This record gives sequence, C-alpha cells and structure tokens, in this order.
Amino acid sequence: MDWTDRHCRYFHRQITRRTRLYTEMVTTGALLHGDADRLLHTDPIEPPVALQLGGSDPAHLAQCVRLASKWNYDEINLNCCCPSERVQRGAFGACLMAEPRLVADCVKAMCDATDLPVTVKQRTGIDRTENYAFMRDFVGTVSAAGCRVFIIHARNAWLKGLSPKQNREIPPLHYDWVYQLKREFPELTIVLNGAVKANAEIAGHLQHVDGVMLGRQAYHDPWAMSTWDATFFGEPSAPRTREQAEAAMLSYMERESAERGTLWNAIARHFLGLYHGEPGARLWRQAWSDPALKRTPVEQVAATARARRRNDTLVCA
Repeated sequence: MDWTDRHCRYFHRQITRRTRLYTEMVTTGALLHGDADRLLHTDPIEPPVALQLGGSDPAHLAQCVRLASKWNYDEINLNCCCPSERVQRGAFGACLMAEPRLVADCVKAMCDATDLPVTVKQRTGIDRTENYAFMRDFVGTVSAAGCRVFIIHARNAWLKGLSPKQNREIPPLHYDWVYQLKREFPELTIVLNGAVKANAEIAGHLQHVDGVMLGRQAYHDPWAMSTWDATFFGEPSAPRTREQAEAAMLSYMERESAERGTLWNAIARHFLGLYHGEPGARLWRQAWSDPALKRTPVEQVAATARARRRNDTLVCA
C-alpha cells in the first residue's frame, strides 16, 4: 500500500514492457465509499496490470470488481497475504487464510462478476505453526471456487508480535513447499514470492514454478527490470537508457500537473532508485527528495539533480 500506485507503474513501464504489474492493495471500503475513479485509474501504457483488492465480504468484492470493469485491468487479485494489524482489523489480508471457505466464497463472487482471471496472493501459513498441509488444503479449497492462479509469499505471516517488515524477514522461507504445491496441482499457475533478488535466482525458481514476483527489490533497484523482457520473455528490452526513462517521467510530471494538478513530488518519490548503484546516485536522489525544492518548478529540480549527479560522477572518475 502507498507504493505501486499509478505513478509508480507508469515509471516501471519505462523499463519493462512485459512484466505484469500489480496495483497497491485497494480496500473495498475505499472504493465503495471514496473516489473510485481516482483509485482505479490506469494509464493506457500500464497493461499487463492486475488490480489488487483487500476485503472479506463477497458482495462488496463483487461490487468492486464491477466498478473496475471500465479500466484496462488484466487480472483481479485478492490479497490474503498482508500481515499488518491495521489490515487485520479490517478482517482481510493474511488473517483470511484461517477462513478458506470464506475466501472461496469471495473468489466465487468475484469470478461471477468478471470474465477476467481472479487470483489470490497468500502466505504459506499463519503464525508459528509450520504446516505444508495447511497451505495445500487452503489452495485446494479456494481453487475449487474458480481461482487458477496463486501467488505465494514463501513464508508464514505471524499475525501477532512482528511488524510487517519483520514478517518479511523472520519467518523461515519455504521455497520447497511452493515447488511441492506446483507438483501437487500441476493444472494451477503457481507464482513464487519472497526474498528473490537476482536474475539467476528468478531463473532457478522458474525451473519449478510458473512465475516469480518481486516487490521491494524491484522498487528500490528498478533498473534491474530492464533485462527482464529479453531474459525471461525472449523479446527486445525497452530501448531506453536511464536518462531517457528520467526524461519520460519529466514529461509525465508535466502532463499530470496540467491535467490533474498532481504535484511533482508525489511522482518523483517512485523513481528515486533509478540510478541505484551508479556514481552520483545519492546526490541525484537527494535533489529529488529535498523538501526545500518542493515548490521549485520541476524543470529546475531536474536540472539541479542532473548537475549534482554529473559533478559527483566527474569527481569519482
């Protein structure tokens, strides 16, 4: 949430054409009682893109799926993965794994409301009980309701005692469980998630499962995605340099400002990792995130960022 919004997805599309993008988790309450058009808006450049919903009421989820039909989504995803206490208070996210019949009812209602694939993102289990059979039975129950794609973060979600960050680090990983799940359900599409970073790791997992999802790693080092179209889809990579991707985002900022009054810093925060690992990256990043420049015209901020990066590069050289 608050990460892969439409501005972030527009940026990622400057780097990879084929990788499937996911929205941030949007709750049913926000859609039914808020500005649905703002929350669901997508740019024509985004597909393939999946809408990720958070909720636990089948009727509300179905209504949200129908609301989303006017936008160009390729998939509707139900989040049964997020462990945060705020999400638990809303009775959705990872805590839903304790109620597979309810999740099945949610999936059935969503499937009835759309012709798009309805998918589920989940954990291997909940709390400290490490039990492959729990995950297998959950998938079996939910797949019977019409879900054919499961994206599995390969570790349990501890619903008490750990922060969301700790929940991404402390519970042990079980990649082998996800592999076994694919063997037991060969007809399903199984996607692995959790602590995957390098292309070699992705390729290794793809020997056992149908897909791999990366989250924060792709966000913080986005240029790593520039090789994915060629490496994993057999297609030419997006013909852009980092500088061209930056220029495309400047044009996007100007368009967003003119059409929607969007402030440039709401967009810039998503591409701070563009020069990750490159000389001058830190100074470039500091310019785009400098509160003192918040009200400076975007062209001037861009010039400042480029100058700082260039000067630092010259010093390093």
